[in-house]
Amino acid sequence: MGIADKIKELAQIDLFKKDAKGSPTAGVFVGRPFYLDFDRCNMLVADAWKHEAKGLPQGGLLLAYYENEVGISEVVLLRVLKPCTLPTDAGVISSMVEYYKDDLRTAEPKSNLDSFTKYEFGFSGMECRVIGTFYKAHDDKLHFGADVENFFSAHHYRVFKPNSEVLKLVVNYSSDQIAGSGSQIKIGHVRYSSSRRFQDVDDNVPVYVSPNDFLGKRTALFGMTRTGKSNTVKKIIQATVEMSDQAKSTLSSASSERIEEILEPLTKLGVPKYPVGQIIFDVNGEYANQNLQDKGTAIFEIYKDRTQRYSVLEKDGFKVMKINFYKNIQAGFNLIRSYLSLDTTIYLRNFLALDIDPPEDPDKNGSAWTRYNRILAAYQCCLYKAGFKVPDGHKVRFKGNKELNEVVVEGGLDPSRGLPIDEAQMWFERIWEEYVENQHHFFADYKKKKGKDFLDEDMKAVLTVLTKKTEGGGASIGGFLKLKPIKNQHTSTIDKPFPEEIEESLRRGDIVIVDLSQGDVAIQIMYSEMICKNIFASSMSSFIKNKPNNFIQFYFEEAHNLFPKKEDKDYKQIYNRIAKEGAKLNLAMIYATQEVSSISSNILKNTQNWFIAHLNNRDETKEIRKFYDFEDFSAGLIRFSAENDKGFVRMKSYSNPFVVPVQVDLFQASSKEGS
Repeated sequence: MGIADKIKELAQIDLFKKDAKGSPTAGVFVGRPFYLDFDRCNMLVADAWKHEAKGLPQGGLLLAYYENEVGISEVVLLRVLKPCTLPTDAGVISSMVEYYKDDLRTAEPKSNLDSFTKYEFGFSGMECRVIGTFYKAHDDKLHFGADVENFFSAHHYRVFKPNSEVLKLVVNYSSDQIAGSGSQIKIGHVRYSSSRRFQDVDDNVPVYVSPNDFLGKRTALFGMTRTGKSNTVKKIIQATVEMSDQAKSTLSSASSERIEEILEPLTKLGVPKYPVGQIIFDVNGEYANQNLQDKGTAIFEIYKDRTQRYSVLEKDGFKVMKINFYKNIQAGFNLIRSYLSLDTTIYLRNFLALDIDPPEDPDKNGSAWTRYNRILAAYQCCLYKAGFKVPDGHKVRFKGNKELNEVVVEGGLDPSRGLPIDEAQMWFERIWEEYVENQHHFFADYKKKKGKDFLDEDMKAVLTVLTKKTEGGGASIGGFLKLKPIKNQHTSTIDKPFPEEIEESLRRGDIVIVDLSQGDVAIQIMYSEMICKNIFASSMSSFIKNKPNNFIQFYFEEAHNLFPKKEDKDYKQIYNRIAKEGAKLNLAMIYATQEVSSISSNILKNTQNWFIAHLNNRDETKEIRKFYDFEDFSAGLIRFSAENDKGFVRMKSYSNPFVVPVQVDLFQASSKEGS
């Protein structure tokens, strides 16, 4: 029996079924409420009832049935929180203390309590959170509301610990009504506590998720190192690949006339219309490279035919992330902008503010193109001076001036015919010298005649960097030397910028792994932002033009190294923009980190899926308490057994209305489940 068939079984489970005596068959009776409101339920429990139910672990799910009237098809879902006081506790405690003081009997192993006292001592109170209500509406289908519409006097209710069958229905109830579709995958099984003496006796209750919950959504994975974050990420990647394959299969088999007709019902089942691209920003190199923990489950090995790996450094099996700065002008200049973004030097700010994009003026011989070509040539001369290797045979071509050409070199040097970079450099340096130091009469005559400078502000900014001399003269400045740290990112052979190449792969539905584990940290951050900005801009352009965007999933390992800090209020940063605007562009963000408190609140507030493993301090759990009903689990997140708690998470998925404690399955090369 496959996963889809197993999930369809959920629809056959009757939550309100009763036995011949009229008692619910959903599980084992565990208590009677003595207080109930919209948020909280306090109930009376007995040791015998808890033993029969094999314990009431913290975080356990219970069902409160209304027992007074026949035909009321609703049940309140509760979560066990902690013990609470009973009105009779004071008397019981007093009796216990007296019993303990009686040292004549304490040496004997057998209890000497009378039956009535043993009976009284066996009761205690348990506080529970009211999570919501399961009910049948007029359509006779099961629904869940994340609150209580109405409640009756507490004595009308009986509380049951659900059996495995009913618990499977409860934890897998999905608000998007796609439970049972072939896209569902088993993520793990229900697990309430680190100790598993009782849980290991019972059958594991499977927990399923829909990959559709992660498409275009924000997903957080929090936990200390070696608690199973990467394993969970692999499960998500695997589920997304299977959904993407369904989309590819549909598109390849359907005729162009019937594509929309076929896609519509599949979309309702959560299958995307187009193949899904996935890109992993691998800060530690654990996805991009072989390591011992994979044991044959490395993503790039399992999906060889669809995975591309990129690295900052040249190495076997990887494409290098470099740009031909002379051919890919915009991409190269954006890289320079990113690298020097924190430099506040005035002349450099002017240089970075250059509009390096070609003019929209269709007249290639117009003044706008004349100025653009000059700036472009001068900019390339800056690259040459900074040590960027010039491609073989590369020349620059721009319109000079006959009088100035004669000044540069005797006999003239005509740039309109094309000049090698070294000659163009000489041309611009000589012109700047004539403008700044010699104050050649040509420039004054030109301004008088044309009403504007021959050298506009953009050209002055470039020539300042090229010559290391400002317009006012004076001391030498850094100039082109500021560009030298970036020259290692240049190659004279690659034609297409790697951000464009990566995007093409993602649009096809491939997996891209970007190895950021080596090289300069500033370069790593810059490349990550550059790739994200390129994909975001392309998706936004398609959105504005009313063109479809396929889903692209961004995975960020050790996200605190890349994301803006919590105190950073610049919401225009690319990661904040993906968090806030990515949904409409079909861009998803899946991020993993140990430090919840370091992540921008703007990103946290837009996160829909949560996987929380062990956190080792209360500053981190304090952040988690702010979201959904994780407050109920904050104390348990601190506790951790290195021996057997790996993969033990508290999960809140987009379509599931409440947090479920889950033991995530170990990632396997195939997610297909047998009978």
